[in-house]
Amino acid sequence: MKWYEEKIVDDGIVISSRVRLARNIKKYPFPKKISQQQSEKMIEELKGAVINERTPLGSQFKYVEVNKLSANEKRSMMESHIISPVMLDKVQNCGVLIKNDETVSIMLNEEDHVRIQTIFPGENIDKAWDLADKIDNLIEESVEYAFNEGCGYITSCPTNMGTGIRASVMIHVPALEGAGQMQNLVNALGKFGITVRGIYGEGTEPVGCIYQISNQITLGQSEDEIIKNLKNAVNFVKEQEIRFRENLVKNKKIDIEDDIFRAYGIIKNARKISAKEAMVLLSKIREGFILGILDVPKPQRTIYNVMINIQLGNIQNKFITENSANKRDEVRAKYLRDEFN
Repeated sequence: MKWYEEKIVDDGIVISSRVRLARNIKKYPFPKKISQQQSEKMIEELKGAVINERTPLGSQFKYVEVNKLSANEKRSMMESHIISPVMLDKVQNCGVLIKNDETVSIMLNEEDHVRIQTIFPGENIDKAWDLADKIDNLIEESVEYAFNEGCGYITSCPTNMGTGIRASVMIHVPALEGAGQMQNLVNALGKFGITVRGIYGEGTEPVGCIYQISNQITLGQSEDEIIKNLKNAVNFVKEQEIRFRENLVKNKKIDIEDDIFRAYGIIKNARKISAKEAMVLLSKIREGFILGILDVPKPQRTIYNVMINIQLGNIQNKFITENSANKRDEVRAKYLRDEFN
């Protein structure tokens, strides 16, 4: 079962928890300077460090050459949080090691030589960190990382220097967004040293009231301190979102019920729908289930799984061959009708 298929992703404010570690191999130039031959050799070394007989983890991974995939195949992987947006336009040798349940993806020759990513449903940041740390140690048994006693792990971007860790959670905050409180939240989280980004991280937009919050600083704090700080920030977000949800239900119950049931009606009956509109409606439906307002059978898939499946790359890659926005909107609407009827 994939992490986004587990029911816990629909149970609360936190959809998922993720840890990403940035690492480089000491003997190779950084990705922007590495040659084709060097990158091929480096990737083989890293594959061998993970897929081997020394650890039971090895048999659970497969390797995908990302630079040989079609644009839609790459986009589909990005939408499923397997690769980063950086890899979409990469023509250089690059690939990803993927664990069978997609809780781990190890991007090779992305912005750095190694990007270890672990992701789990719900509030599981400790679990994500524990697994990322184990995989990091496993790789380090076979290769020597670029490391400096004063600066920590050496990375392509100075903002990742030090621990090289980016710990994040994906949050669904419809009440805060609906009340126009997002800028206040961004300002408050900034005091924790936490940044707010879109659904696919840096440089992406939030959709369906879904945001990523993550640590800003990787240097000068330990990994445990960074994760503890993020957990405090998550608790703050939850308190604020719950407070605004309770206020909405108390003062605008008919309005919120109307919004949610209208969203449900459109999703069940629309003949054409864009990804952006569908995300807004699915966000309302998810909120309706959590608040107990929507007392109807849930779809077999989690709402977040449905959200992944309706994105451009997944629709194009899984359901149609022609590159037509109109056709995608038709297919998306049919997919949603099938899920909710």
